[in-house]
Amino acid sequence: MNHQDFLSSLSNETRKKLTQRLDRPGLVHLVLHLGLIVGFGLVIYLSLPGWQFLLIPQGIVIVFLFTLLHESVHQTPFKTSWLNNMTARVSGFLIFLPSIWFKYFHFAHHRFTQIPGKDPELVTEKPKTTLSFITHISGIPTWIGHFKTLGQNAMCNCDADFLPKRAEARIIKESRLLLLAYALILFGAIFTGSAALFWIWILPALLGQPFLRLYLLAEHGLCPTVPNMFENTRTTFTNRIVRFVTWNMSYHTEHHTYPSVPFHKLPDLHEIMQHELIHTEPSYKAFMGKYIADLTAK
Repeated sequence: MNHQDFLSSLSNETRKKLTQRLDRPGLVHLVLHLGLIVGFGLVIYLSLPGWQFLLIPQGIVIVFLFTLLHESVHQTPFKTSWLNNMTARVSGFLIFLPSIWFKYFHFAHHRFTQIPGKDPELVTEKPKTTLSFITHISGIPTWIGHFKTLGQNAMCNCDADFLPKRAEARIIKESRLLLLAYALILFGAIFTGSAALFWIWILPALLGQPFLRLYLLAEHGLCPTVPNMFENTRTTFTNRIVRFVTWNMSYHTEHHTYPSVPFHKLPDLHEIMQHELIHTEPSYKAFMGKYIADLTAK
């Protein structure tokens, strides 16, 4: 059975239950996620005992706003449209990734998952050597890519195949506003001599990015480049903390099979389709072991 056959097998009642969008689960999750960022940030800002040990946890909860951005462009975390749009923009701002541009990038990824020449995620080749693996997980190419995207968009260079002409003006405007905001923040920090944002935002994000890179590798890494979502995507089983930080996106085959299912319904979808899954791992550690072994073999 492929993913299309599976979707066809679902009853209308099941589809309705799985795709029901609610504000409450998303708001509760959002408050807790942002609460961690604010709480860790306050401890770091006030230099309370042990604050140094919170730099990496702070970075993880910041950079994993990527998963909230990802969900928000799907319009699934909340029933209310403006909440989805607002969380996408705020999340994108905090991780230096323009939300409108990312929406079209990500939709193309869903439409052409793992199809060479069509899936924009495949433009950046997954690491195949130990050196490229280390470079990849460092996050440095990611940060360079984010600012390159912002700069190109701001300069009206929006000619990627996945970007529709009708969205060009909004993409340009968003990137220019983001760059202006970052410039003002930087100028303000230099003018006031304050390093607060460096310690509670920039440095943690740099330290947290490797964890996001490792997590994202498991989604499609070592999977074949074929159209069937059951074959080209992986679900990784993990603990509640990771599922919380990732907004349940560890159920990634489920998400790619039925993208309109909200994050809080993905466990229900998993229960229905678990016997159809092809690529699964018992943990992210197990996947990384296989990935590194594959690098060594080459």
